[in-house]
Amino acid sequence: MSELATYPEGTPFSGRIGRTAAASQPAWPLPKQARAGAPNVLVFLLDDVGFAQLGCFGADIRTPAFDRLAAGGLRYRDFHTTAICSPTRACLLTGRNHHSNGVGIIQEMATGFPGYNGMVPRENGFLSEMLRAEGYATLAIGKWHLTLASEYASGASKARWPLARGFERFYGFIGGKTNQWWPTLAHDNHYIDPPRRPEDGYHLNADLADRAIEYITDLRTVAPGKPFFMYYCLAAGHAPHHVEKTWIDRYRGQFDGGWDKWREEVFARQLAMGVVPPGTRLSPRPPWVGAWDTLDAPARRLYARQMEVYAAFLEQTDHHVGRVLDFIERIGELDDTLILLASDNGASAEGGEHGSFNENQFVNRVEPTVEQNLAHLDDWGGVRSFPNYSWGWAWAGNTPLRRWKRYLHQGGMSDPLIVHWPGGIAARGEVRGQYVHVVDVTPTILDALGLAAPATLDGIPQRPLEGVSFAHTFGDAAAPTRKEVQYYEMIGSRALWAGGWKAVVEQPQGEPLTDAALAAQRWELYHVERDFSECEDLADRHPAKLRELVERWWVEAGKYNVLPLDSRMQLRMGERKPGTRPAGNRHVYYPGGSPQFEYTAVDVKNRSHTITAEVEIPAAGAEGVLLAHGSWFAGYSLYVKDRRLVYVHNHLGLAEYRIASTEALPAGRLVLRFRFTRTGEHRGRGALFVGERMIGEGEIPHTVPHVIETSGEGLCCGYDSGLPVTDDYRSPFRFTGRIDRVIVEVEDAPPADDGALLRAALTDH
Repeated sequence: MSELATYPEGTPFSGRIGRTAAASQPAWPLPKQARAGAPNVLVFLLDDVGFAQLGCFGADIRTPAFDRLAAGGLRYRDFHTTAICSPTRACLLTGRNHHSNGVGIIQEMATGFPGYNGMVPRENGFLSEMLRAEGYATLAIGKWHLTLASEYASGASKARWPLARGFERFYGFIGGKTNQWWPTLAHDNHYIDPPRRPEDGYHLNADLADRAIEYITDLRTVAPGKPFFMYYCLAAGHAPHHVEKTWIDRYRGQFDGGWDKWREEVFARQLAMGVVPPGTRLSPRPPWVGAWDTLDAPARRLYARQMEVYAAFLEQTDHHVGRVLDFIERIGELDDTLILLASDNGASAEGGEHGSFNENQFVNRVEPTVEQNLAHLDDWGGVRSFPNYSWGWAWAGNTPLRRWKRYLHQGGMSDPLIVHWPGGIAARGEVRGQYVHVVDVTPTILDALGLAAPATLDGIPQRPLEGVSFAHTFGDAAAPTRKEVQYYEMIGSRALWAGGWKAVVEQPQGEPLTDAALAAQRWELYHVERDFSECEDLADRHPAKLRELVERWWVEAGKYNVLPLDSRMQLRMGERKPGTRPAGNRHVYYPGGSPQFEYTAVDVKNRSHTITAEVEIPAAGAEGVLLAHGSWFAGYSLYVKDRRLVYVHNHLGLAEYRIASTEALPAGRLVLRFRFTRTGEHRGRGALFVGERMIGEGEIPHTVPHVIETSGEGLCCGYDSGLPVTDDYRSPFRFTGRIDRVIVEVEDAPPADDGALLRAALTDH
């Protein structure tokens, strides 16, 4: 068979056209091909995993796959992120700073300013777009969180979903977190149900690994020589910490010594391994984290179990990543794959002082107690839990550094980074000390591949990259960093690194920022090149250096769209975003559509409202959900069962309030109605009707105050997606009669609760 004649796509036809096919010569336009032998690129991004939580960075958590990458490559001990989720991802994928991308904060908190609108401009091309244009296959697996929350819904714009930003295939979840047992899965541009149920052994980590292997297999079947770029984002170790009991049992008793002892042991290993520089000091325990030896036995038992579950979750994650690495090795491509593994920010303290078996309680301002948590200890990590650990373990997880996720001391934004590429890096098992930021990842990958950043993508002129390559450090441990300066801003907190010095000021989150407040704030100064863990504040000894760095911060802020500074986390959560439905008190839903999430669903919380379902019930009867929102961790459901109309309100997994009709529903066309009358703050009275006739009523003394779902258990008409609101039925419990429509009419304005919105912001990324 003769070879096909080809010519570069976009250039003139190179064949010959005569009057007949016999007198003509065909030729095919061919997209740009990657150079022969171009390596694959695989980026693993962990979530909320601290500096000290991998085995190769000092932990006693078993992470053999991650450790294998470190042993065969490089560990970077001075790698930094933005301290929070969406901004880090925007930096990584574009090579531009987070505010330059419009992603100065998580997508749920976007505002109408250029640095914060959540809309990465087309002038800031994604690495996926750059590499696709160079002949790479582009594949995304796992967490996305670069789409406005108002665009999560199926019917919303897909302009900021993965397939619109250079990825050819996507399998994962769009929002900031999801249930590992029953995730809100998206495949390409649509939502799907998980392929199995939890009782059948489903877990998201296993599913993501299966899909990654499938995608590579599919590619190699048709294009054996085509390199791929895979962006693989784990949900681990973000809450909820979900993992099978067999993994948890492996850690039983391992953390009984507590976080103080664990931290000291980890620090000793870090020094011995060279993961921290010689002379590094262990930063002191903050006063809000209790000393382990002052805790009573029940509290110790609770906290130790929380860490057992977290460690098991991380080891199980490592196992499934290892399956993907083993597959790539089996097909003979591991040495020719440039792999980077990192975390998006420091360990998370969003579990609060005691942790929580149901994180929805925290965002709803219900403080879990040690006693409440202990009552669910046997379920911790299982399907009946939505857990997070105590902030004591988050603090320890960032050993030896200060603070944690969201803050701009080192514990919030210093993270593990591993680079593995045997075909391109001679060094094995070495530690690199050069200063690196996540914005430098895209320039480094392009540099390693011998590619220049494109001047245009799809006809759109591109802005210059703002990161700098660190590929020159792959082969030279002594090579100086090419980084000159890096600014930071997160929810009003600010920092700047330059030449081994760092200035930082922490803005109390939620407190208003004014010019007077800015003037009164005291910046700290650290010589981090010599003081890795920020133990010695030099602000008073080097005022000129501090002044120089602070002034430079304002220059960088003006350059990269950082202004205006905004510490209003809670109010930003509540601001309307583009793509949300017009304001109004009447919402109409039709059966069978995809779930509507917290940011697009009708808000009935703490408001009098009516749910009206226009249905037809056949002579044999019908059952199923009319309207439901949430899960057994929080939510409500209106449904028909045993010929009775039923309403259940699930108050944060703590109590269920059930109202059932006192008579059977007749067959025929009916108007079924639930009426909630608010009688006080977060309480009221419910009533059920057929037409205008009341058929049931009851008190609802506690309603979900502020947030029904933070991980995708959306509002559904005609069924209940994911985990059910109540054990009274098994999801999806689709209505077997006919639903014409369901109308929800709300009264009053939604009451503002800034504190609850703040908590929702903290846990949704």
